[in-house]
Amino acid sequence: MKRDILKSWNESAAKENIIDFVNSVTDKDSPHYVKPNHRIVTFDNDGTLWSEKPFYFQFQFAVDRIKEMSPAHPEWKDDPLFRAALDQDLKALLGFGMKGILKLVMVSHAGITTDEFDKTVKKWINSARHPEKGRLYKELIFQPMLELISYLHENDFLVYIVSGGGIEFMRSWSEEVYGIPPERIIGSSIKVNFEMSEKGPVLIRLPEVNFIDDKDGKPVGINQFIGKKPVMAVGNSDGDLQMMQWTDSGHGKRLMVYLHHTDGEREWAYDKDSPVGKLDKGLSEAAERNWTVIDMKNDWKVIYPFELNK
Repeated sequence: MKRDILKSWNESAAKENIIDFVNSVTDKDSPHYVKPNHRIVTFDNDGTLWSEKPFYFQFQFAVDRIKEMSPAHPEWKDDPLFRAALDQDLKALLGFGMKGILKLVMVSHAGITTDEFDKTVKKWINSARHPEKGRLYKELIFQPMLELISYLHENDFLVYIVSGGGIEFMRSWSEEVYGIPPERIIGSSIKVNFEMSEKGPVLIRLPEVNFIDDKDGKPVGINQFIGKKPVMAVGNSDGDLQMMQWTDSGHGKRLMVYLHHTDGEREWAYDKDSPVGKLDKGLSEAAERNWTVIDMKNDWKVIYPFELNK
């Protein structure tokens, strides 16, 4: 009996395109056959593998860290940026733009060792709850994407996460949540220093940007850390456009997939006017280049794993 592939997906053009692509590049008799060591697939994370509203989950982690650290920093109450974080004022926080976000991330993510940071992230990911959904953040992952990752693994694809989010933030839980090991995570990073402490060697995280893995930084990161062009790329925003273009420029059969958030009831509906996960140029280019677009509302039977129990 034929196995039900991507069982949380409705029968749609997106599902058909994915299965046809996988069959084509894994069939040794196909003119599009790709050897396993070249079957590179890159996924964005925020908005592609899990939700990203009301704002990026790692940013919420940074805000929670600021709140924890605030007793030692009474001066933050007089700083508009930190005041907005302490008050959980989303509108005000977004008004500070990327510069403000980076400042909060630098302050909240630095000054501790990499081991301490790993423990802090794991504690947060297993305890913090989404303000609207009431679920752990790690529960707000997309069941259809988990099935897609498993399907690709079964067919000897090498799956990477290429995200604008912090590389060490994602490394702390990606294997547990997605089944993707830490060495296959590419993301933004801050600088670290090697130091000898009383307990031995440690890496200290510094409040300095090392690499931003977003927009045109994504192809740079892919080249630097993988050294091969992907045969397939999956994203959801204009921040993934350059990764799509880079993948599309390769020789042979390629598959570029955009997730369009169209479900305002089960998740959120947004695209061109959203301050988080904006999808404008990418949506237009997907139509022009005949890339695959997943319509979340119509193409997915369920959004999150916990819906399978209903």
